[in-house]
Amino acid sequence: MIICAGNNENFDFALPTGVGLVETAMNLTRLCLFDKPEYILFVGTAGSYGSHAIFDIIESKTAANIELSSLQKKSYTPLDNVISTQTEDKRDVIINSSNYISTDLELASGFERFGVTLENMEFFSVLRVAQEFDIPAGGVFCVTNLCDEDAHKDFMQNHEEAKLRLTTHVKRRIKELTS
Repeated sequence: MIICAGNNENFDFALPTGVGLVETAMNLTRLCLFDKPEYILFVGTAGSYGSHAIFDIIESKTAANIELSSLQKKSYTPLDNVISTQTEDKRDVIINSSNYISTDLELASGFERFGVTLENMEFFSVLRVAQEFDIPAGGVFCVTNLCDEDAHKDFMQNHEEAKLRLTTHVKRRIKELTS
C-alpha cells in the first residue's frame, strides 16, 4: 500500500491518510484494521536540517519524534521516540516528525548531532502503526526546504516540483521492482 498525507500533497498512486501525527495514525490504523497491507510505503516531502539539499530524494525506514524543546533540555519523554523497520545492516537516514515545522535552522541543526537530518510531519506515525500491525514499512521523501525562517515560503515555491520528482522516482522504483 502506498500512502501520502493528502490535502495539497496528493499523488495519483497513493492513498491520503491525513496531515500530521494524529490524523495519520488514526486513518492508517483504520486502513490496516479493515484490509491489512503486506507493505506500507509513505511518499511525501521533507524539510532539511542542513545536510540535504533542495530536491534531494531520500529513502528511509527510520523515524523519530523529538521536539525542539528537548534540544534545549526543556523537555523529556518516557516514550520510545525512535522507530526503525530497517532490516539491512546499514546506516539509515532518520526523519523527525512533529506537528510543528521548524523555522530556526540554528536550533534545528542540533538534530543532526543525533543523526536526525530531515523532518516530515507524518512519518513517525506511519512507522508506529506499521510496527503495531507488524507490517514492513518505509518512506520516500523529496526535500522542499531548509528548516529556517523561509521554510514555508520555500516549501510553497518548491512543492509542485518536489511532487513531480517524487512521482517520477516512485514510479521508476516500482517498475524496477516489478521487472
